Amino acid sequence: MKRGSPNRLAKIVAALMLVGGSATASAITVNWTDWESSSNTNGYTALGTILSGSEVIGVTYNNPVGVSFAQLNGGTDYWQNNSSGRNPATSPYTSPELPNGVDNIPDGTDIIALNRAGTQTLSFSQTIANPFFSYVSLNGNGYAFDQDFELLSVGGVDGNDCGYWGCGTSFKEVADLGNGVFEYRLLGTGEPHGTLRFTGAFDTVTWRSLSNENWNGFTVGVEGTEEQVFPCDVNPNLPECNPGTDMPVPGTLLLMVLGLAGLRYSSRQTA
Repeated sequence: MKRGSPNRLAKIVAALMLVGGSATASAITVNWTDWESSSNTNGYTALGTILSGSEVIGVTYNNPVGVSFAQLNGGTDYWQNNSSGRNPATSPYTSPELPNGVDNIPDGTDIIALNRAGTQTLSFSQTIANPFFSYVSLNGNGYAFDQDFELLSVGGVDGNDCGYWGCGTSFKEVADLGNGVFEYRLLGTGEPHGTLRFTGAFDTVTWRSLSNENWNGFTVGVEGTEEQVFPCDVNPNLPECNPGTDMPVPGTLLLMVLGLAGLRYSSRQTA
């Protein structure tokens, strides 16, 4: 009687577990904005770019009531931990432990600092996917967004270091404005520093600063363009978007091959 090797089956199982595990969602390397220029057009306008692979995405920020200041080239690094350097593992702005969390701190020292209540808008030169919004020192203020969001990380919470100006709390509040209109508010206490994510595809994001406070700052990044992140939404005729030609998902593939391997091994045992 010829027996199959148990080690061979074990190796097949281990290899397939690696294949299945590779599909597990992990933290995202965010493409952050490089803020490049500004003017007093329509109050205050800043222009920047985001590099996402081979795509260059233009970013325009407009605030009709103006801002406190903006760092577009050099200056103090307000994105560091506790005023003492950068550590992505404990940063207020990263969440590497979360599926689809943030893996990297905002690049450089670029920041736009706000000090007045009022509405402002971010516009993108092409439709982007899953934008990330990081904020510094949101004390005594709050932001009311026109899009729902998920709060990913806050300084001083869940093992994160405090931010440059200290620690605080952040939370989301949904306000029903009537007639099917909702406002998604980022509120907090103390010195909140953190990152949130909007899920989906967008051309613009608009929000209100709820009060005058000098100062609170922000920057924005994206996972990618809509075409990069949601290719089947943009072009449903792609081969990988056709259900008739889809490969089995890793979990299904794993079970199917394990079953075949088990049958083959069993047949060898009884041969």
